[in-house]
Amino acid sequence: MITIKPLDIVTIALFSALTAIGAYIYIPLPFSEVPITLQTMFTYLAGAVLGGYFGALSQMIYLLIGVVGLPIFAGGGSGLSVLIGPSGGYLIGFIIAAFVIGELKKLKKGFVWLFIYMVVGNIIIYILGVVQLMNWTRISLNQAIVIGVLPFIFGDIIKILLATYITQRVEKAFPNL
Repeated sequence: MITIKPLDIVTIALFSALTAIGAYIYIPLPFSEVPITLQTMFTYLAGAVLGGYFGALSQMIYLLIGVVGLPIFAGGGSGLSVLIGPSGGYLIGFIIAAFVIGELKKLKKGFVWLFIYMVVGNIIIYILGVVQLMNWTRISLNQAIVIGVLPFIFGDIIKILLATYITQRVEKAFPNL
């Protein structure tokens, strides 16, 4: 059984809010239904800092708040239509990625391992995103990868490096978190 303490509630809410803020820091791409955002960086951080269960919970809460109508998805979007739309697979991937990152982090410590765990989480986001993008837009797998993965790889590597560094700093500053 998992016990939720008041600090857990605060940090879960914090990462839900940070992911929402990350959605407002976005660059729309003229050739893709999927914009560049900072949401994924906060997803990586949620899993790494909060652990699998609480990290996933923070992302689930983020999605639920957006689905009920608060404009917290990329570009101020909201509603179920965003979640079932072309970029919804990426959003659903946030939950699984945060969980997997948090669970993998239990295996080994260190900057390189944490970086690898976040890469695995990012691949999960890509897979779910590409599948939904393909189904929604009726494009091939190759086309979905060209518009739904390739433009994001460099930026995601930077976000993963930054999230890895931030995670280690947070753990050093707040060892009991």
